[in-house]
Amino acid sequence: MNHEPCPCGSGKPYETCCGPYHAGEALPETAEQLMRSRYSAFVRGDSAYLLATWHSSSRPASLDLDARVKWLGLKVHAATAGGPGDESGTVSFVARHKIGGRAYRLEETSRFVREAGRWVYVDGDVS
Repeated sequence: MNHEPCPCGSGKPYETCCGPYHAGEALPETAEQLMRSRYSAFVRGDSAYLLATWHSSSRPASLDLDARVKWLGLKVHAATAGGPGDESGTVSFVARHKIGGRAYRLEETSRFVREAGRWVYVDGDVS
């Protein structure tokens, strides 16, 4: 078994955290779980998962991830609604990364809704 820590910052091993979502073995139960799994997908370069968890109204036709980006960490500030019984929710977070040795911070409040019974990312407001 591989016990590498999950990139999402949960403190759990990847194989029991975001790994099952990426493998299609489970669905996130909350908007925050989906947001964390999407961050982990960015870290791992999993564009297929990112596209599959994007709302049909805002999903790009394709996604080319920049291999120069080194993701450094995720900090979730707040989640509003987005629970197992909700139909929508928001998650505010900061994702840190580097490109060519220069550090950046992405601060976003992401919007999520249920589409066909599962959580998907709609869009976000970048601070």
